[in-house]
Amino acid sequence: MSKQRCRVYFRPIGFALLIVCAAAVAPAVAQTARPSNAASPSTAVTTPVPDDYVIGPEDVLAVTFWREQEMSGDHTVRPDGKITLPLIGDILAAGLRPDALRQQLQTASQRYLTDANVSIAIKQINSRKVFITGEVAKPDAYPLVGPRTVMQIITLAGGVTEFAHPKDISVIRNEGGKQRFFKFNYKEVAAGKKLAQNIILQPGDQIVVP
Repeated sequence: MSKQRCRVYFRPIGFALLIVCAAAVAPAVAQTARPSNAASPSTAVTTPVPDDYVIGPEDVLAVTFWREQEMSGDHTVRPDGKITLPLIGDILAAGLRPDALRQQLQTASQRYLTDANVSIAIKQINSRKVFITGEVAKPDAYPLVGPRTVMQIITLAGGVTEFAHPKDISVIRNEGGKQRFFKFNYKEVAAGKKLAQNIILQPGDQIVVP
């Protein structure tokens, strides 16, 4: 708060009292805002990325060009596997690791930017999914953002229904264009028996609960 120093002068001007106040502002209080030239840090919320992750359709990428706000933004990978950026145009992203895509964007942007510096963050992984159908409470596609077993996905799906045949559950996996089947006995695994059948799932696996 500022302090006021007031002096009182008596002048023969009728009965008027002349008061002169001078405001003295403490130097520590009078602060001048200093603009900062530092760039604001990215506020993108990223998601954990599995070690074997490659970019796929529907994934959401945060692409940031240093000091180039107009070229930066979030991009959803289209079904054709591409994203579209200002100036650069279409770039194939699906099938690449994030660092490989970053290098491609770095090279492509050098035609337009003198000091190209690109970073990529993964905001959402929507391409890695497993599917569960049949006699579960919530049959659906579930994101596979980390290692998950058959039992974990069944739990996420609300468990098996009273009409299910839990001893005859199957996992269907496509490998090189061919289908591979894995048997899963829910009751055995729930009882802590034959746990080897509780396999780690891969993107695209389908769990069928008859």
